Amino acid sequence: MKRPAPIGLFRAAFVLLGKDLLIEWRTRARLNALVFFSLSTLLLFSFALGPDTKLLERNAGGYLWLAILFASTLSMGESFRIEYENACLDGLRLAPADARAIFLAKAMGNTLLLVALGGLLIPVMVALYGVKVVLGVGPLLATLALGCMALAAPGTVYAAIASNARARDVLLPLLLFPLIVPALLASAKAMMLVLQGDPMNQLNSWFGLLGGFNLIYWGLGFALFPRVIED
Repeated sequence: MKRPAPIGLFRAAFVLLGKDLLIEWRTRARLNALVFFSLSTLLLFSFALGPDTKLLERNAGGYLWLAILFASTLSMGESFRIEYENACLDGLRLAPADARAIFLAKAMGNTLLLVALGGLLIPVMVALYGVKVVLGVGPLLATLALGCMALAAPGTVYAAIASNARARDVLLPLLLFPLIVPALLASAKAMMLVLQGDPMNQLNSWFGLLGGFNLIYWGLGFALFPRVIED
């Protein structure tokens, strides 16, 4: 019996990404949970800090990224939980495709989900904290996209590692949070500049840090992921 010809890496990645997006569209359970969890986080920050509107406005970018970060651990853990049900991941490993396509599909899917979540949270942040987008929509979307990519790449790798653990819901944040401190700091600082203005032209420096972080961890995830999902 002739072995099927391997499917191209990027074709396989987009097929798997389409499968994940279709599952999410049909159920929408994960997105609904993430939206309500993130909205609750933003509200709790506003309640905890009280009526100090200046403090809320000054730190709004950081609160937004903390809400996205906390939600991302739920999102990425869930993305692998569905693959381990009924041994679906074993079926993907047996397919005639590069295992790195699974990483690309999962990381891109998590990025898109976090970007969509951030797009829903930004109007809420503006309404709750009384901030304005001073630098415009372009820098805002660039900050959101780069920050979500920085969370998604290492988060996808660690979610795959933690998915076999008994305490995976606890293990994933413990592994991920220390690693993404530079990306979280850069995302919060960049968002602060987008909201409050950039008189010292610092935004490109933070974009450079996020770009370097993404280059390193997307590259490492791409190279190491086949070893991560080995039995």
